[in-house]
Amino acid sequence: MSMKIGFIGLGIMGAPMAANLVKAGFAVTGYNRSPARVEQLVAAGGQGAKDIAGAVADADVVATMVPDSPDVRAVLAGDDGVFAHAKAGALVIDFSSIRPDVAAGLAAEGAGRGFRMLDAPVSGGEAGAVEGVLSIMVGGAAGDFEAAAPVFDAVGKTVVHVGPAGSGQTVKAANQLMVAGHLELLAEAIVFLEAYGVDTEAALRVLGGGLAGSTVLQRKGPSMLARDFKPGFRIELHDKDMGIVTAAAREAGVVIPLGAVAAQLVASLKAQGDGALDHSALLKLVLQLSGRPERQE
Repeated sequence: MSMKIGFIGLGIMGAPMAANLVKAGFAVTGYNRSPARVEQLVAAGGQGAKDIAGAVADADVVATMVPDSPDVRAVLAGDDGVFAHAKAGALVIDFSSIRPDVAAGLAAEGAGRGFRMLDAPVSGGEAGAVEGVLSIMVGGAAGDFEAAAPVFDAVGKTVVHVGPAGSGQTVKAANQLMVAGHLELLAEAIVFLEAYGVDTEAALRVLGGGLAGSTVLQRKGPSMLARDFKPGFRIELHDKDMGIVTAAAREAGVVIPLGAVAAQLVASLKAQGDGALDHSALLKLVLQLSGRPERQE
């Protein structure tokens, strides 16, 4: 494909997404604060840049995948950011998960400076990014969404335009609310099953085939049983996302009692020093609260 893509943020999610864009035939130039991540993209067939300007100067599409609202604001609207260096008319797709009001504000600022903006947060974790099957919820103009279709098709499987600027982030907040609840209940179910000496692998297999089945159970159940909390999506990032959804719910006058509890559990796990673990590490907290050892005897 002739389309050139500048990709900023080559972390756990961004790196495999950029690699999949290379596989799809795009000319991808990546930038990351850690040079080692850039080298990985080069090894995968992309090109590397030493700064944002170098990544976006010739790009038709600029993609960003960074941790939080201040990071996105700095990358896009900072003095040395995308708006200062990308060519007029470029399509800017932010795959990060940030506050809806920040996304809407940056979209307005970008439009005023001649850029087409989409907020396109993703769900599916590291595995979904590697496999190119992410769910992508997109906010922005319908025409810009259509123009971005080849990019989305290279990294996602379920891609839906959900409304104007900021809407993608609102849907992502709802997604993170549901995922946190699913993870906590799965953790509680596993500790409950283990307490009764049940064959947990068999139990999760049959539960997964019924109404209790979910992508969370399918992807996170085995790692919980193995006590493998290698980060696919870090607790500290889910804590940030739960802050977004609880604040947005309060502003809208919406009550989320179970979500508020889940947010506190995620926050407590981070406060205990486990913020770098995968969010499936909620199992550790349930075991601790139950007075049970992390590993079965």
